[in-house]
Amino acid sequence: MNATSVLFGVRIDALTMDQTVERCMRAVRDREPLEIGVVNAAKLVGMRRDPRLAEAVTGCDLVLADGQAVVWASRLLRSPLPERVAGIDLFMRLLAAAQSEGESVYFLGARADVLDRMLDRVHRRFPDLVVAGHRDGYFTDDEQSAVADAVRDSGAAMLFLGMTSPKKEIFTAGYGKQTGVRLVHGVGGSFDILAGVTRRAPRAWQRLGLEWLYRLLQEPRRLARRYLTTNAAFVRMTAREMLRPTPPPGLGAGPVKRSR
Repeated sequence: MNATSVLFGVRIDALTMDQTVERCMRAVRDREPLEIGVVNAAKLVGMRRDPRLAEAVTGCDLVLADGQAVVWASRLLRSPLPERVAGIDLFMRLLAAAQSEGESVYFLGARADVLDRMLDRVHRRFPDLVVAGHRDGYFTDDEQSAVADAVRDSGAAMLFLGMTSPKKEIFTAGYGKQTGVRLVHGVGGSFDILAGVTRRAPRAWQRLGLEWLYRLLQEPRRLARRYLTTNAAFVRMTAREMLRPTPPPGLGAGPVKRSR
């Protein structure tokens, strides 16, 4: 069993990137279904406000720290995580591993035009990758079961969800098993980055935990209020945990049990 850290009542797997890739590919090779959840500061704040999101994330088989602020908070709260496991970096490592081991993948998410551009770039970077299927992320709740069936019928071993939260977490929780894949990884806006629609922060910004600021500078009108409110809320959450002598009730009371 993996070592875990408990932050704000959420169990987060204390894995390095290399350990995570090995754990994922072992599940694929062993035909052991594995659902990956990732958390950053904004999502941990959102989980306190949205029980469905909290249940979906904590029900995943692996929960990883996809945010430098989460790693810093883990150290302040004396439950340290070894490093950040960024969702997009894990995505690229898993694509490389899938190509190397001949495992097929399915891409689900983004607009149709963005998905087409991403597929073209993925093909150029991973020419021998087996893509079992793909479809855009614009479907209704009533269509989710049919989408899951289409993924299952493709025979894909790995499913990557390029959708926003909480849609990707709720789809994983409700239909991940139905897809029949061995690995489900929600990669959020990674499809947009690979397609060249948005730019990822330079490495220096990533190391400083400022990717959120880089995104904010690209889309200030859309993201300003969200980032400022969630970042402030995360700082308050961390400060309260540092000062609290005993765990709070509810989500912050202790580990949220993995339901799957």
